[in-house]
Amino acid sequence: MQAWYPATFEREMGCTDSDLRRWLPGAAGSHVLRMNESSASFDVGGGRLEMRWSTLPARQIALIRMPRLHVAFRFEAVDDAARQGFMRHFDLYTQRGGG
Repeated sequence: MQAWYPATFEREMGCTDSDLRRWLPGAAGSHVLRMNESSASFDVGGGRLEMRWSTLPARQIALIRMPRLHVAFRFEAVDDAARQGFMRHFDLYTQRGGG
């Protein structure tokens, strides 16, 4: 079963700010990307995705420390099909590990 992405949602990502900024051009695919210090916007399906992030404390499990970001997604004037397609590509591009 595939994930369904609402127009507005938040998530935690296991990466650093510099990791995410490095991944965004590829995660954008063919969509126009604009990046600022802790935000990005994408032109998607005649509308726009606004994405903002902030650094969270690292998660520590035993001796392992994992970086974390809080990431908020807000799609404006993007239909369901375009939103789902963009996020499937975004998630596949940013997926790390075996998942």
